[in-house]
Amino acid sequence: MEETVYSLIPPIIAIVMVLLTRRVLISLGIGILSAGILLSGFQFKGTVSAIWESFKGVFVDGGSLNTWNVYILLFILMLGILTAFVSMMGGSRAFGTWMIRRVRSRVGAQIMTMIFGVIIFIDDYFNSLTVGQVSRPMADQHKISRAKLSYIIDSTAAPVCVVSPVSSWGAYIIGILGTVFAAEGLTEISAFNAFMQMIPMNLYVWAALGVVLVIALRKVDFGPMKKHEERAVQTGEVVNPEFKDQIDTESKLPSSEQGKVRDLMLPIIVLFVATVGAMVWTGYLATEEAKTLVNIFGNADVTLSLIIGGASGLILTFALFFAQQSKHREMNASHFLLGLKEGTKSMISSIMILILAWSIVTLIDQLGTGTYLAGLVEGANLNAAFLPGILFVIAGFIAFSTGTSWGSFGILLPIAGQIASATDVSLIMPMLAAVLAGAVFGDHCSPISDTTILSATGSSCHHIDHVMTQIPYALSAAVITFAGYMVFGLTNNTWMGLGTVLIGLLVFYFLLQRPEEVPVNDGTAVD
Repeated sequence: MEETVYSLIPPIIAIVMVLLTRRVLISLGIGILSAGILLSGFQFKGTVSAIWESFKGVFVDGGSLNTWNVYILLFILMLGILTAFVSMMGGSRAFGTWMIRRVRSRVGAQIMTMIFGVIIFIDDYFNSLTVGQVSRPMADQHKISRAKLSYIIDSTAAPVCVVSPVSSWGAYIIGILGTVFAAEGLTEISAFNAFMQMIPMNLYVWAALGVVLVIALRKVDFGPMKKHEERAVQTGEVVNPEFKDQIDTESKLPSSEQGKVRDLMLPIIVLFVATVGAMVWTGYLATEEAKTLVNIFGNADVTLSLIIGGASGLILTFALFFAQQSKHREMNASHFLLGLKEGTKSMISSIMILILAWSIVTLIDQLGTGTYLAGLVEGANLNAAFLPGILFVIAGFIAFSTGTSWGSFGILLPIAGQIASATDVSLIMPMLAAVLAGAVFGDHCSPISDTTILSATGSSCHHIDHVMTQIPYALSAAVITFAGYMVFGLTNNTWMGLGTVLIGLLVFYFLLQRPEEVPVNDGTAVD
């Protein structure tokens, strides 16, 4: 069953069930079961063994602790607890009030969230979880739905990291590019220079950011997102009432009237500085070659850095909590325990989804789903001019099915290099850029992608709400990107491709019909 058409069955089952039933855990569970059955050849004992090994691999790798996964889970728990305490101290409310005086419109709040996402480009996990903490109070004050918030965060996580050379993504991609160029005998350009040249060629990045900007400026929503935004504007309910009890921790916690902006900002600043500092430190120690920023961040222990940053932010949060308790006597030991309890509970659902997603991704990898799809591309006799657009679509489907853009990079970048060498080597750069863009697009949409899950977690949005509302927007960006790559392939001109994306965004802008102003529940007009 490996590396055959049957390897498509588990991801298709899981994804279709998620979209149809909205029951994420059950859908992932059935996808895992079907993958286990195929891997074992329909043998009961082999199925149980394959599934057990996939779960075990989440926590144990090669006989030792899988620190990458475990540290991410611990960081998520830390962030949930930090959020609960910041809310109890009144920090979230104070920051929202402070920001609403400076960011005076829903448009401004959405663009500010986008700016935060672009600025924090070091790592997509860190971006997804941290930007949500900073932006959520501001978004709540302007009655922006959590679904919209998570969409903006997701659109500025992986799409920004994939064009940042000083990031974990940049280092990984540059490493693969070096291998591809060596295999194809291309010695006239370095992997780093190629990465830098490919930044403007990664058309999905610019299309995705452009769609976020258009949606904010045009003040228009469509698809499932429209329902969430209308409810938020008209009733002030930023969280889907259907899932409010599962994810809205703040509503279950008392909130101090003595809260200050620093009660939110200081923990976040310490978390950010400690995380980036730890990345520089671990990367510097691990770098044996030239100690450039690219090499340092490429060799950094990202998850250990997250733990160091999370612990630092959490310790400061506890210190601020006890200082406020000592001064104002509003909170006591029972509130401390309540914060620990509710903060942990708020992240349990996300952690369970993430564990199941990692498990099914492992099984899909063993089935060779990505390898099978990549083989179809490599074996097809296609016109070279159409290859950037076709590779974009194929990479998107592989990443959507497997839930990993990095896995898609590893599979398709070498194949794209081989195809370019055999057809038209002058198109190798746009082909490689199209693979990067398509993989990010597929990962952006996939309900089993870890960045999709973490973007929902960081913004306190239900996972399935995030998936269903963002797909139409991501597809809009993908259509514009595909047109750009088709023109790019025919002209072999970067600016023609970028120009096509810009024209596509302008068409998208004018196609959206501006609705009438809707009164907000507090009587003010929506800006």
